[in-house]
Amino acid sequence: MINLLPSDLKQEYLYGRRNSSLRRWATAMLLGLVGACLVTFSGLFYMQRSIDTYANQVAAAEESLKEKKLSETKKEADEITKNLKLAIDVLSKEILFSELLKQIGTVTPANTTLTDLSISEVSGAIELTASAVDYTSATQLQVNLEDPANRIFSKADIQGITCTANVTTGVSSDYPCTMRIRALFASDNPFLFINQKAARP
Repeated sequence: MINLLPSDLKQEYLYGRRNSSLRRWATAMLLGLVGACLVTFSGLFYMQRSIDTYANQVAAAEESLKEKKLSETKKEADEITKNLKLAIDVLSKEILFSELLKQIGTVTPANTTLTDLSISEVSGAIELTASAVDYTSATQLQVNLEDPANRIFSKADIQGITCTANVTTGVSSDYPCTMRIRALFASDNPFLFINQKAARP
């Protein structure tokens, strides 16, 4: 078949077919791009919702754990802090207990015996418990401990004295009186290791 159409018209038909094909391709690419964007944004939205959900669950779990464990944890932390302070204080003073006990034994009056000694605070003081045959002997121990000439304690306070009559208890005891004394170390106490080091030339 011979095409007798003019050359210009044939060119227009050719470009028209090409333009139609290009429009179809452009439309298909545009629709594909829109679809890809929709899928991408949907995925991002879903991921963000999942992240927010998990974050809320974690926050709720942490808050619940804090409420349950706060008081218990605080109590344990306070106890650890107290014990740590006591240990640091004892180590920093480095009390020579063997020598200290000898000196306390030296100043302990007759008819009195030391039954217990403990550090209960971090203020440089100790608690002593003693037994005595009578009230006078018990108070004499406090006087001896506080005597500056002994260079043990700068102050010794009686926390309490209890004398139990044998008749009341029905139990025989050579030391019916029990006393508690809280004593504060003297600054020049020779039985503290820090003073021993300071005294060296």
